[in-house]
Amino acid sequence: MDVDRFQYLIVMALCVLITLPLEFVLDARVYRRPRRLLRTLLPTFVAFVAWDVAAIRLGHWTFSERYTTGWKLGNIPVEELTFFVVIPLCALLSYEAVRNVLRLGWLGTLRAGSLGRLLPPEPGRRVGSERERELV
Repeated sequence: MDVDRFQYLIVMALCVLITLPLEFVLDARVYRRPRRLLRTLLPTFVAFVAWDVAAIRLGHWTFSERYTTGWKLGNIPVEELTFFVVIPLCALLSYEAVRNVLRLGWLGTLRAGSLGRLLPPEPGRRVGSERERELV
């Protein structure tokens, strides 16, 4: 089996694996809100699929046979469809994680995330939100 054919999918898998900890460690809460995630991803997915269909039909856009599996949905390689889900998902995870860090600070964000159970409560700090109270 030629590994080159799977490079695009491997890169997409690595993108998901690298950003997955943001959901839990920095409390991004992207996967835990599936309807919101779908409402966010769907318009982007539809717009870029339409763009690709047109660009491929017009001959403006092609894909390397060497670095793709050859599996297609219509005229679009599955790797490209995967890209339209994975990259916005990774961007959303990153955005939410950074937003939490800017709002709560590093330690506050870690406390709100899954590591919060392992960290002692902040001394002298009154826990504000209901979600924070649950975690402490």
